[in-house]
Amino acid sequence: MPAPQQRAQQFVVSADGTRIAVFEEGNADGPTVVLVHGFPDSHVLWDGVVPLLADRFRILRYDNRGVGESSAPKPVSAYTMDRFADDFAAVTGELSPGRPVHVLAHDWGSVGVWHYLKRPGAGDRVATFTSVSGPSQDQLVDYIFTGLRAPWRPRTFVRAVSQALRLTYMIFFSIPVLAPLLLRLTLSIPALRRNAVDNIPAEQIHHSPHLARDAARSVKTYPANYFRSFAGRGQGIHVVDVPVQLIVNTKDKYVRPYGYDHTPRFVPRLWRRDIRAGHFSPMSHPRVMAAAVHDFADLAEGKPPSRALLRAQVGRPRRAFGDTLVSVTGAGSGIGRETAFAFAREGAELVVSDIDEAAVKATAAEIATRGGVAHAYVLDVSDAAAVEAFAERVSAEHGVPDVVVNNAGIGQAGGFLDTPAEQFDRVLDVNLGGVVNGCRSFARRLVERGTGGYIVNVSSMAAYAPLQSLSAYCTSKAATYMFSDCLRAELDAAGVGLTTVCPGVIDTNIINTTRFDAPTGKVDRVDDRRGQLQKMFALRHYGPEKVANAILSSVQKKKPIRPVAPEAYALYGVSRVAPQGLRNFARMRVI
Repeated sequence: MPAPQQRAQQFVVSADGTRIAVFEEGNADGPTVVLVHGFPDSHVLWDGVVPLLADRFRILRYDNRGVGESSAPKPVSAYTMDRFADDFAAVTGELSPGRPVHVLAHDWGSVGVWHYLKRPGAGDRVATFTSVSGPSQDQLVDYIFTGLRAPWRPRTFVRAVSQALRLTYMIFFSIPVLAPLLLRLTLSIPALRRNAVDNIPAEQIHHSPHLARDAARSVKTYPANYFRSFAGRGQGIHVVDVPVQLIVNTKDKYVRPYGYDHTPRFVPRLWRRDIRAGHFSPMSHPRVMAAAVHDFADLAEGKPPSRALLRAQVGRPRRAFGDTLVSVTGAGSGIGRETAFAFAREGAELVVSDIDEAAVKATAAEIATRGGVAHAYVLDVSDAAAVEAFAERVSAEHGVPDVVVNNAGIGQAGGFLDTPAEQFDRVLDVNLGGVVNGCRSFARRLVERGTGGYIVNVSSMAAYAPLQSLSAYCTSKAATYMFSDCLRAELDAAGVGLTTVCPGVIDTNIINTTRFDAPTGKVDRVDDRRGQLQKMFALRHYGPEKVANAILSSVQKKKPIRPVAPEAYALYGVSRVAPQGLRNFARMRVI
């Protein structure tokens, strides 16, 4: 994404005379959002975020003292958080007088805003505060020392020690002369500079051409604040009276997710979004940053909160899948229908689809009768273009589903040589192609959204239990099983989970809808065999609601593979330890 064109650069003088370079762009008539960067960045950090905010917001971003076009005071004392708070106050006071601002801040920039919010009247100047990888010093130190004082609580104690140790790099950065010299040298080497921001794609890295110089000058932030933060304990922790939104990077090497566990004690109005990202998420996840600001601004303006914001609200009671959007295909009957009911009972909003219009509308109506919310769509999952259009429509009208259940499937029985080619292909198109189409359309949107999600692909125990009388069906389910294994590995980096569900003998109407292909001259045996199987499934009395419950449990526990029913577990085990036994069993003819 190209760097946005800046409207204007101007200078604001801070309380101690330091000149702060400010860059203004975006919608001059919109609400003001202030973007504050951390170390070792400059205002360029936000180049990927600004285009996503510019249509709605008037954007102010500035270079911290010691960075870019701003002045670089020489004394270490000029880099305390008091001075950072002065800079923020000067920028907002001069360029947004009388208008509360929204704030998005990262790293030391965020720490400085926390410090500013301790000042009298700060709540009148800040409408909302979104903090990324920059916790309040007071709150973080409180977390560490509270844990260290409780060695009898091993988990809390170990986490406190771990968090304290992860901040010890600041000791090195506090060494005069040596730290600035090494930073200037290392950040002048492209390979080392690239390695400093984890595995972010090169086109998403936004660094000033003067990064090495800026880092060497502004590293004084560490000696000015590291030891001071621990020395200030016991002075009491300020309660913040503005809405605060935490974007917590679960892969942050420096501030671990549990380092924010004490924040709710001091922030009555708190929202928290955990994302699978490293420290430099403003570069790796610009859409997440922008969406968070938009959602928070909507809330401040009195608009209904988004589903994501409702989930993020700390302390808000909700059921297991409350404020979650779930898509279920094949929801007109059987496993799909019961899965939709189960998610609805746990608070989810449903998008249900099926090729049978009457059946899927009946499912949605039943959910509504039970007090839930469901939207019905007619969909042939084997049609890739139709699935993509469905995904686009759902995402536009309801948002990207948080959980996608690719359940739609058809049955087929008969030997390979007895099955017409078009029927074999139809089974693959629906059972495998439907899963592939659903994943292609929704997984991409989940990855682009950047906040994770979950996919459930319904396979079968037939995936690992070969039967000559189910060649097409077993093939489609085995391919779904392997496809899911491959996709799970690919999606892991984006924080999108995937469960492959493998039901056993489940009492649904699948036998009624299954096509049976028999050898020439033995067609009369089909009805007899269908009747036998119907009786067996009914006597088995293992209903689709049990599969639905297993699906919900698997999503919550993030299970990669989930057999359902004793026979599915048993055959899964046999397939691992004695696969030849299953191959021998497959030689027995059923039709």
